[in-house]
Amino acid sequence: MSWNDGPLLGFDTETTGVDVDTDRIVTAALVRRDAAGTHVRTWLIDPGVEIPAGASAIHGISTEHAREHGLAPAPALEEIAATLAEAFRSLTPVVAYNAVFDLRLLDAELRRHGLPTLPDRLGGEPRPVVDPLVLDRAEDPYRKGPRKLVDLCGLYGVVEQGSLHSADVDVVATLDVLERIVARFPHLSALDHDALHEHQVGAHRTWAENFNAWRAGKGLEGPGAETVWPVREPVGTLW
Repeated sequence: MSWNDGPLLGFDTETTGVDVDTDRIVTAALVRRDAAGTHVRTWLIDPGVEIPAGASAIHGISTEHAREHGLAPAPALEEIAATLAEAFRSLTPVVAYNAVFDLRLLDAELRRHGLPTLPDRLGGEPRPVVDPLVLDRAEDPYRKGPRKLVDLCGLYGVVEQGSLHSADVDVVATLDVLERIVARFPHLSALDHDALHEHQVGAHRTWAENFNAWRAGKGLEGPGAETVWPVREPVGTLW
């Protein structure tokens, strides 16, 4: 039996922005896929700050709506983190598209609210993580064009069951894309949990180093891509 036969736990967030150390979670979804089917759990959170208009335009959640209907951050974040930690302890792969974003932002949020991060809870790096973006880059590195979730849905023939940029819809689409990637590159299914995780650690590092070299060659300024995948300690001022 291969890891991709399940169970799998998909994870996604919609947020106030794209800075993993300072932005906040507005919605989150955990989707368990196993022999019994697909089971969705979602959270709407009042982030405690204004949701920028640009972010609201993407995920459809306004500051007013989040304040009126959202949960307090700390208990919601605790539920999310506890569920993820339980999955990691049971060696259930956690599937996240561009996992470095969602997992790092979650850890920063947990630390902001005085809660243990995922590494704190697990005594080390959370694993196994499965990231369809990392796998797609590794298996088809020379394909040109963007690699957003919507692009991979088109490439792998996945029809989204709703509007992308809704956390639960994104997770289901991510799980479907992963299934198609493994079908196209079946050697991935033969990897055990540790080998699969380490394959992605190396694949992400290679991509990031090549991307940063390309940026340098173009004379582009800025930090570029981080080479560490999937998590690191939150940095800087979180408030």
